Amino acid sequence: MLTIRTDPGKLPPMTDAVPLLSPVHDRHVALGAKFASFGGWEMPLEYPGGGVIREHTAVRTGVGIFDVSHLGKARVRGAGAAAFVNSTLANDLDRIGPGQAQYTLCCEPATGGVVDDIIAYRYADDHVFLIPNAANTAEVVRRLAAAAPAGLTVTDEHTGHAIFAVQGPSSASVLAALGLPTEHDYMSFEPGTVEGVDLVVCRTGYTGEHGYELVVPAAGAGAVWDAVLAAGAAFDILPCGLGARDTLRTEMGYALHGQDLGPDITPVQGRVGWAVGWNKPEFWGREPLLAEKAAGPRRTLRGLEAVGRAIPRPHMTVYVGDEAIGEITSGTFSPTKKVGIALALLDTAAGLKDGDTVEVDIRGRRAEMKVVKPPFVTPSVR
Repeated sequence: MLTIRTDPGKLPPMTDAVPLLSPVHDRHVALGAKFASFGGWEMPLEYPGGGVIREHTAVRTGVGIFDVSHLGKARVRGAGAAAFVNSTLANDLDRIGPGQAQYTLCCEPATGGVVDDIIAYRYADDHVFLIPNAANTAEVVRRLAAAAPAGLTVTDEHTGHAIFAVQGPSSASVLAALGLPTEHDYMSFEPGTVEGVDLVVCRTGYTGEHGYELVVPAAGAGAVWDAVLAAGAAFDILPCGLGARDTLRTEMGYALHGQDLGPDITPVQGRVGWAVGWNKPEFWGREPLLAEKAAGPRRTLRGLEAVGRAIPRPHMTVYVGDEAIGEITSGTFSPTKKVGIALALLDTAAGLKDGDTVEVDIRGRRAEMKVVKPPFVTPSVR
């Protein structure tokens, strides 16, 4: 019999009036963080003393720690759990084994649009842990639970864990100082213990730098956060907010669900077809995605880099001459390149090649931008 459980952890239930708070919210308040709403959670946007640019630079050159506890957490357990997940989510979970993680997608069966993008942790054939986006966790759990065969348990553990991302060239040194594992391969995970708290160390991140994500029980989150900052002091670690996380991921050309991917933007359009197991016999959205891949998408996600001083923002219109050919989905100032950069969904029929120029309407004025292939900076994730 299918069971669906929720794990309320230590946090209050989310309502329209009361946002969810991280288990280490008090630490952010003490640090003077500026907060913003992310998927129903109140999370740090930036900290005083330099803000986004200083935090961004710390991750590119040293090390930073992000609280990303707003990310979802769900678990599928029971005989055949991995096979079930593999029959629903887009990527091929059989490409990885126990102790490895995989970027995957939950797609709309009828259209192939992206309901959410997810990191799947494969523990065993009967145990898969999922990290969806904050706002989509309940929907992903609902869909999995509705489709799960008898004997499988789909558990929403959203508030039961904290997640801390330790990212940057010095990230391994910080974790090694705590006795945590650091030598495992990219997209793999190992258990560890800090201050008596058992946790999971995964070689993942959203910044383009060498880094780790720590999945920590909510009750032990404060002790782990404090220990990482203490060990990182020798390496000038900085607490970093989600503002810097966004500029870092945009420089890498990483898609953000709700902007660069969504129910109306397919993996083919969003150029994440590499996360689709095209040869699998089944997954949600398989038929429409195969058809779109064969025919070619009507629009594709492209990178744009400003020729001048313009800073593009989401929803700005992109032109070739007088013809509107698409819009910006993500846009920002690149602290690394010191130039405006963007991801944009552009009409495939425009026939643009890397190096071609387009114009972006920025508050009524046209700004020239060059079509480029992301990432905008050289990745260092390995």
